Amino acid sequence: MKFRPLHDRVVVKRIDAEEKTAGGIIIPDTAKEKPSQGEILSVGPGGRDEAGKLIPIDLKVGDIVLFGKWSGTEVKIDGQDLLIMKESDILGVLTDVGSKKKAA
Repeated sequence: MKFRPLHDRVVVKRIDAEEKTAGGIIIPDTAKEKPSQGEILSVGPGGRDEAGKLIPIDLKVGDIVLFGKWSGTEVKIDGQDLLIMKESDILGVLTDVGSKKKAA
């Protein structure tokens, strides 16, 4: 199934939290907090200003973003747990994420 968000909404897939601490202690599922990082899977066309002019979204598919703990609406599409949220719920975009993973 394909899903296309409307207006200034985006579809985000949460990035799972680390299973271990830096010291090597394994964190049980019950103690984990919901991660506040995710990957943008789909973006809407953007919102409209008072004059009706389209304002495009500043995010793109593949961006790794940070969002608030209670942001978005949780949905399940094709067996995947996803979040649908407004662009304004996104706190920021993480840059150089891939280069740190490759170095480790």
